[in-house]
Amino acid sequence: MAEKRQDALERAWSDVVDTARRSVADGLVVGTSGNVSARVGDLVAVTPTGVPYDRLRPGDLVAVDLDGRQVRGALRPTSELPLHLAVYRETGAAAIVHTHAPHATAVSLLTDELPAVHYMTAALGGPVRVARYALYGTAELAEAALAALRDRTGCLLANHGTLVHAATLERAYEHTAQLEWMSRVWLLASAAGTPRTLPPDALARAARALAGYGRPD
Repeated sequence: MAEKRQDALERAWSDVVDTARRSVADGLVVGTSGNVSARVGDLVAVTPTGVPYDRLRPGDLVAVDLDGRQVRGALRPTSELPLHLAVYRETGAAAIVHTHAPHATAVSLLTDELPAVHYMTAALGGPVRVARYALYGTAELAEAALAALRDRTGCLLANHGTLVHAATLERAYEHTAQLEWMSRVWLLASAAGTPRTLPPDALARAARALAGYGRPD
């Protein structure tokens, strides 16, 4: 059983590193900003602090328990560890992606909520709230994010970036990319006029359609 958990943890670490590298390649973070994690039972594989993602190797695995005690690795976990752990403790999340995506961060400076500019808003549970500003790595930021995530799987962090959780890292990253794209659309539309947004019944229909998207009949 211990060997199986170790194998699962190593696979999760590989996915975490691949996702972190992808976030850099896609322009969602700069340098070592942002962070990624994946839960394996009562353990969490998480990116370390201050290490360029292209330097991370399988032997650099960093893992903590849900109380934040480091159980694997010599590198220090991300400074945003309290944020990740709070989300894991309070939701059914199995994966988290946090970025400093530029358009989404810009939206967080302008409004308290990204409205439903596209049907993919439904994938995140509805219009995306902006969590009040708090210093990175603090319990106050974790508390603010949890409030913004109520009945949602993604939020914006004021003057900071994005946070998205999901059942898989692939889905969390996909929704992060969609959130950045919707933020760009809102900024473009707002610069030209007053954007039209989707009403709740349209989002509800989209949510039902997305629930079966890509699945065989």
